[in-house]
Amino acid sequence: MEAFFQSFYQLYEKTGINLTILYDAYDRGRFVEGIETSIWLSLSCLFFSLIIGLVGAWLQGSNHTITKRFMQAYIQVFRNTPPLVQMYFFFFGVGVLLPMGESEYGIPEPMFSAFTWAVISLSFFAGAFNIEIFRSGIESVPKSTIEAAESLGYTRTKAYLYIVLPLAFRVCLPSLTNNMVNLVKTTTLAYAIAVPELLYVSNQIWSDSSNVPEMMTVLLLTYFVLVGILVWFMNRWERKLKLPGYGV
Repeated sequence: MEAFFQSFYQLYEKTGINLTILYDAYDRGRFVEGIETSIWLSLSCLFFSLIIGLVGAWLQGSNHTITKRFMQAYIQVFRNTPPLVQMYFFFFGVGVLLPMGESEYGIPEPMFSAFTWAVISLSFFAGAFNIEIFRSGIESVPKSTIEAAESLGYTRTKAYLYIVLPLAFRVCLPSLTNNMVNLVKTTTLAYAIAVPELLYVSNQIWSDSSNVPEMMTVLLLTYFVLVGILVWFMNRWERKLKLPGYGV
């Protein structure tokens, strides 16, 4: 395996194509850690944004006016402002208002790390879109279906969980897939608050090795593969959930 990696150093000497992430163990380790951080960041944001979307869509159907207005205000704020501005707001605005924690060495440190703030801000951002996606799916479920569930003794919550949501999920899955893809690509904004994700470590590598064209190409292909895996998985899930004559 080492001989395989060293062949890329010979490629660099002959052609000038400098792929340090393949022949240099240090750069390779940094790049792998960046991929792991990006994957973990993406999965965390996807999970929490889905939870926000599901709960928010349910609250939008509440009979309480205050609850509805609160959800509408949240959606408008997070859909109509840039995600980078939101990230700066949480990291530099909210973060400085929280009490400082203490590291194991007794050194003061922020209560939340940059990674945590990235997850929070991006989850709120994508969650606002997910609420509207789930709401459109819920509204597509015939009222007669909901009335039938209620006539069988289902409460509003149980009808939502066991009847409405499974049907609505099938309808909104294509739109949900698009939002999830956009969220994975938006995780690169975590670079702005020094989260060591894929773009951040790639920038460090090309700054040290002066191989910007090579690293930009690798970065593009890596995200193409990551997003492609997500789309492949969601398309398979969509086909499995398909009901003849209903939804997608």
